[in-house]
Amino acid sequence: MNWITNYVRPRINSIFSRRETPDNLWTKCDNCGTMLFHREVSDNLNVCTNCGHHMGITPRDRFIALFDGGVFNEVEVPLPQPDPLQFRDQKRYPDRMKAAQKETGEAEAMLIAKGEIGRTPIVAAAQDFSFMAGSMGMYVGNAIIAAAEEAVRFKRPLILFSAAGGARMQEGILSLMQMPRTTVAIQMLKEAGLPYIVVLTHPTTGGVTASYAMLGDVHIAEPNALICFAGPRVIEQTIREKLPEGFQRAEYLLDHGMLDRVTPRTEMRDELIQITRMLLGLTPPVKGDLPKPEPETVSNKDETAPEAVTE
Repeated sequence: MNWITNYVRPRINSIFSRRETPDNLWTKCDNCGTMLFHREVSDNLNVCTNCGHHMGITPRDRFIALFDGGVFNEVEVPLPQPDPLQFRDQKRYPDRMKAAQKETGEAEAMLIAKGEIGRTPIVAAAQDFSFMAGSMGMYVGNAIIAAAEEAVRFKRPLILFSAAGGARMQEGILSLMQMPRTTVAIQMLKEAGLPYIVVLTHPTTGGVTASYAMLGDVHIAEPNALICFAGPRVIEQTIREKLPEGFQRAEYLLDHGMLDRVTPRTEMRDELIQITRMLLGLTPPVKGDLPKPEPETVSNKDETAPEAVTE
């Protein structure tokens, strides 16, 4: 044994077998700055375990947590004409779409699915803010119409999770036309007597707030979500006055009657199951998915009487 065997060879082996630590193991909370382990954040549905701040979550991850066993079927959405206005700013519109699709792994800014929550069949729609700020374009309009038609066809309630920066400017007036189109789609649900529940997440702004996001039978919001048409900074610059603390946040809107509930994301599934079954006139959900207990039988035996002692 010499220094080559004892030192050089182990040193060379350690250099070539060294593994790099992945960069995505830790997530920093935007609110409190706490470094959170990625698995801890994922298990808590992207809610900070230190301060309760609700970070962004993709529609697919939301549906996995929402549906029974994480099982759901996607609903096909008709594809609109690509780049109808031949729009170009710093990039061509098709190039922006390809970049967003590569970054998110999704085809567009809304995902439609059907499945069961608490053994209750539903149709669900969710916007993806990471896809071009969840902007409402022709595809989103087609998606909401497809979701409403699917709900009417199978007589299921529709639950929609909104998250958007407003209309998509690359589609101009065609984007704004989705406001009346989606309003008509929601009216189809009303005429069929089916519940329409909206969960407003951070942020829900612009034409989305002015159309399908505020037409629900029940409106629920995640804590501290920004819900508005024009943002608070624009309003302050227009009226030249300081707005109240927490203006246009979920808790402020709840206090002023624009919302029915503010519910943390970790409790949202149970809340939606209970409200959905209530609106459908079904029995309350059973915790733990256990069968309903049988009614107790009344015994003729007097349990208070002492038992006979046998020798």
